[in-house]
Amino acid sequence: MALPRFGQRHLHVVADPDDPAFKSELHRSVIERFEDEGMELDAEPSALYTRLEDCVRDWLAERGEFLPDEAMHTVLQSLYHEMTGYGPLQPLLRDDDITDILINGPDHVFAERNGRLERVPQQFLNDAHVLRVVRRMLAPLGRRLDESSPMVDARLADGSRVNAIIPPLALDGPCVSIRKFRHDAMSALALVERGALPADLLGELEQAVERRRNILISGATGAGKTTLLNALSQSIPRHERVVTIEDAAELQLRNNHIVRLETRPANTEGEGEITARQLVRNALRMRPDRVILGESRGDEVLDVLQAMNTGHLGSMSTVHANAAADALVRLQMMVRLSGFQGSDTLINRIIATALDLVVHVTRDVNGHRHVLEVQRVVGFDDDTIKLETLYHRDEAPWTHVANARVRA
Repeated sequence: MALPRFGQRHLHVVADPDDPAFKSELHRSVIERFEDEGMELDAEPSALYTRLEDCVRDWLAERGEFLPDEAMHTVLQSLYHEMTGYGPLQPLLRDDDITDILINGPDHVFAERNGRLERVPQQFLNDAHVLRVVRRMLAPLGRRLDESSPMVDARLADGSRVNAIIPPLALDGPCVSIRKFRHDAMSALALVERGALPADLLGELEQAVERRRNILISGATGAGKTTLLNALSQSIPRHERVVTIEDAAELQLRNNHIVRLETRPANTEGEGEITARQLVRNALRMRPDRVILGESRGDEVLDVLQAMNTGHLGSMSTVHANAAADALVRLQMMVRLSGFQGSDTLINRIIATALDLVVHVTRDVNGHRHVLEVQRVVGFDDDTIKLETLYHRDEAPWTHVANARVRA
């Protein structure tokens, strides 16, 4: 244990360095001292850390207290992250095994690690502390989070996506969801090694991509739709021109000829929004071989389906759904909501002639993600789109997927 400085041996050890009131007062006081002294936060790290330690020791001495080495190290790390990064979130953001961070309040922080959602020990001091960290994230983007704009969805510079909502919309305090961006997209082989799908099924799906089958990947939130889409996209021939459209850029295609487009929300005056439908329509003027829509969620679906039906074969998208058949019902609803005036039969025709395969992914109670089923679109009638099961995780044998449809 480190002793108090010479001449200050009358100091006593802080009773509870984890006490929220103590931590809040310490953080506030040290930050105020830095501001008063004009200390630059982008100073050399060791100099900044040393000055932090001096400030903490001086503040404690004024209170007649001191901290043992281990507790001092913990306090200094917390302050350093608070002043140069994102406070309690910093270690979570650096952990490559964590994919999602969820904040339900200052002392209710959860993280998804290796497919399992668990509560983590990191805590904020209070609601104001949560807001301060989130606003620091949003500041470089020119986005606001306040009473006049109490909800925000944004992409950070590293590609991570942050969604935040505060009172009065969030009744119990600020809520934040962060989807971290993987800079090393999971390979198809890694999916096989993790048991997401059999190697022979992966080979069939890769052949389907090479043969320019139109593929829809369905699943619930967090089931691995984008991960699978990323993996399959690596089978697109490198010479083909691919245009991607996303609300928040998550796809990591490695083609030589790729154009990435991202929607833009309206500004604080409600102007300047660029929708997915606008981008899809513009993409079709860019001479794409394939169009990849990161997620089908609105009226842009009609334009993507029409693109699949007019020569842009090998296009792909994802959709939130609980089963492959449900995914097609969702597409029907989206087409109808787009303002399309045709009959249900015509809508079914558009979908059935556009899509070749529906691949449904799911996540089990243990957090493991896998391909549950692969359905081939074989036709339609007035009421339904007809599907044929090519693969189901719980059934055997299965049909070759790559031969889903022979196009002229």
